[in-house]
Amino acid sequence: MDVMTCKNGDIEIAYETFGTTGEPVLLIAAMGIESRLAWHEDFCEALVDKGFHVARFDNRDGGMSSRVAPGVKYSLREMADDTVAVLDALAWPSAHLFGLSLGGMIGQVMAVHHADRVRTLTSVASAPSNQWRVSRPKLGAAFKVITLGRKVGSGPDAAGDFLVEMFKIIGSPAYPVDEAWIRAISRRYPNDPAVAMRHLTAIRISGDRRGELARVTVPTLVLHGEDDPMQSMHAARETARAVPGARLVSYPGMGHDFPRELWPAMIAELVQHCQQNAASTTWPSDR
Repeated sequence: MDVMTCKNGDIEIAYETFGTTGEPVLLIAAMGIESRLAWHEDFCEALVDKGFHVARFDNRDGGMSSRVAPGVKYSLREMADDTVAVLDALAWPSAHLFGLSLGGMIGQVMAVHHADRVRTLTSVASAPSNQWRVSRPKLGAAFKVITLGRKVGSGPDAAGDFLVEMFKIIGSPAYPVDEAWIRAISRRYPNDPAVAMRHLTAIRISGDRRGELARVTVPTLVLHGEDDPMQSMHAARETARAVPGARLVSYPGMGHDFPRELWPAMIAELVQHCQQNAASTTWPSDR
């Protein structure tokens, strides 16, 4: 499929689509795997089968999108503006947003500052603040990730080794790490720890969003792993508590990743969420 680009000021964002018709859903990637490839093609096609027109894009600093100069800081608000640029390029007046971790945070900011562009929000493995008392990560896991980051070598093979080891730390204890897929992504777009730090800075400088999330009127679904070592269930509950009317669904054995084994359950939740909040949509029967 063709990769297209759009611009938010000087920032160029790469994106691509799956399907041609249906309810528009925009996938927003996490930190660590910043590119659109974080959304497996099989997952995207599964959404198409359920009646969605799907788009995924590279966050700034990731994949084929623009690299920001070292030392330049940006916020989640600016990353939300990148997201709006993708919607504009697609000629989508609005879309269902599905964001993982950092992507969920960007989606939350969209729901506050660009509510007219959001049909529904699904926030996965995310949080409304980077404060430790909100996220409550397991200190042992956080320390291991930090230590691992200091040992990253150069090149795609080293990047693949790093991501595989990272997901063994933060991933789902009940589900295996898809090493082959992670290494394949790394060969195309090697992970850069400096980019992850800039994304973490964007989260930090954006502060605690719980106050402004109280103004959200966008229908919101919160999906979270009960064994997430980086964003605890407390983070999920705080997200759901902050957004009026938000619904929380949790999964035993899921960590801070997106295991294939849970895709059917999550897609079913997304379909139900969108059906309940779409004015007039014809949905295909289950296959």
